[in-house]
Amino acid sequence: MSAEQLKAIAMTLWVVENRIAMKRSQGVGSISGTNRRIIIRIDTDGGPSGFGEAAPWSVFSGTTEAGVAALARYYWPVLKGREIADIPKIMNACDRAAVGHPEAKAAVEMALYDIVGKASGLPLYQLLGGKVKDRIPFSFSLANPDLEADLALATRMYDEGSRIFKIKTGFVDTHAEDVRRVARIRDYLPDDTDLRIDYNQGLSPFGAIKNLREMEAFRLTFIEQPVKAHLWELLAELTAALDTPVLADESVFSPASAADAVRRRIARAFSIKIMKAGGFAHGRAIATIAEQAGIPCYGGTLFEGAIALNAAAHLIVSCENISLGCEFYMPRYVMSPDECEAGVDIRDGHVYPPSGPGLGLEIDEDVLGRTAIETLHL
Repeated sequence: MSAEQLKAIAMTLWVVENRIAMKRSQGVGSISGTNRRIIIRIDTDGGPSGFGEAAPWSVFSGTTEAGVAALARYYWPVLKGREIADIPKIMNACDRAAVGHPEAKAAVEMALYDIVGKASGLPLYQLLGGKVKDRIPFSFSLANPDLEADLALATRMYDEGSRIFKIKTGFVDTHAEDVRRVARIRDYLPDDTDLRIDYNQGLSPFGAIKNLREMEAFRLTFIEQPVKAHLWELLAELTAALDTPVLADESVFSPASAADAVRRRIARAFSIKIMKAGGFAHGRAIATIAEQAGIPCYGGTLFEGAIALNAAAHLIVSCENISLGCEFYMPRYVMSPDECEAGVDIRDGHVYPPSGPGLGLEIDEDVLGRTAIETLHL
């Protein structure tokens, strides 16, 4: 049966809970112990099934509970019985059914693309227009409050080929302590290491320019979201005052906010996450808007697993302007390997998207069954 004829007949939803190997601290909050994600499988009448993932974070974009409710109560009724190849129509209908919930919408969209790719024999990046690059520079975020443990991990990763590290700042008590942490990492790692810092909105507006000028001494590639997302005037001032580019993350969720951010010159780079954007279509739109303004983009992450991260890798290799690397490290370096339903291909400091049909992944449903704390069959 061709992709155009396939209809959605069932959806299974797993809420999985994964152990994480280390505490991860950021300006807006910390996570430790375990992390919850939502995995969906959409089944078709006589064709392949497709997988998607939603990874909300309560202090960033939404909650797992709200994502489950949106998928089960609002989006599955839209999907049921629909021809799955009509992806834009389905996503527009999801937008009308319930506003918000970008992670849930991203999960639906990637599952539909996974089905179409499998049915047509094409990898997802071909469905998104084809590859403009074969691999993506890999970045790891140093976010462990135990700095010595992070340095040991960074050394191992450097030996494996990684050259990009993003230091989480803004979660410690003082600016002086942040400076000491960044200085220690800069002195510890080899000179060819590409360092960035990310405040996740954690820098106080008072004295922000002075404090960030101190940080510029560490030869940073960018400074990500230093202050609260709504402080656009201050972000514009920081962007104009600093030599180091400011990158906007929490301030840019949608194509509309990206267009406004370009107009108001709040940053010189954007972070694109399909979780916050709501999927491929909006993520690509943000990249295109940024490209027209000469603003490069970065492939950010929340706490996704292999399904969402490989989906994002397909998007990035099809977008010239998402050129600052990606931080798709959770399944390989933070989650327990025996609790991962699939992996991410990280080699020689780069991420490679799968080349098989659809997402190109073999999903281990036994792992989903073991790690699920809730399973719904719709």
